[in-house]
Amino acid sequence: MIDTLTQFWRAFLYWDGQRVSGLAVTLWLLVASLVVGFLMAVPLAVARVSTNRCISMPVRFYTYVFRGTPLYVQLLLIYTGIYSFEFIRSHELTDAFFRSGYHCAIAAFSLNTCAYTTEIFAGAMRSMSHGEVEAARAYGMNWFTLYRRIIIPSSLRSSLPLYGNEVILMLHATSVAFTATVPDILKVARDANSATYQSFQAFGIAALLYMTISFAMVAVFRRAERHWLGYL
Repeated sequence: MIDTLTQFWRAFLYWDGQRVSGLAVTLWLLVASLVVGFLMAVPLAVARVSTNRCISMPVRFYTYVFRGTPLYVQLLLIYTGIYSFEFIRSHELTDAFFRSGYHCAIAAFSLNTCAYTTEIFAGAMRSMSHGEVEAARAYGMNWFTLYRRIIIPSSLRSSLPLYGNEVILMLHATSVAFTATVPDILKVARDANSATYQSFQAFGIAALLYMTISFAMVAVFRRAERHWLGYL
């Protein structure tokens, strides 16, 4: 029994020059998608709260589409659906991108988390105190300076609790990466289960790894909330 569990742990955590561990792949997918999604979400949130409908409506449509469809379907469309088009396969750059399961998984996860993060940040911008904005305008700040120094920093701080939940949900969502043949934690668990038929041990270790990462991220966000939201 102990030898079997040791082999399972090695399957999840083993890392050498030729094969990356399932844990490392999951963390890489999570970090890459969160970074790309965050960088996209900040300007999109500004556009989302714009009073110009020509600017806000395309962003609204994008967030509704990606929040209204399952991530699993989005990954399948990007990994298998887009690659079925001839003009995608005929260009070397797009062919190389959509042929890689890693690229497709990161693209799907980034677009998905960006949609949710955009709405989180946009909601925080709408709920800002009107007095803060008026005070900034009284100091003579222009539109760009107002957003850079007042609205965006304040919104990011106030949205920390909701964004922390989104990060946890994104970690759990990476479990569908096996659809694109990406060897993440769940893919390793499925392979171990297929090889040994010991489902409880294989998926139990996968659940323990997900739970450990989740608790670590909860601790990080609680510390961040105490630091940046202590005045509340």
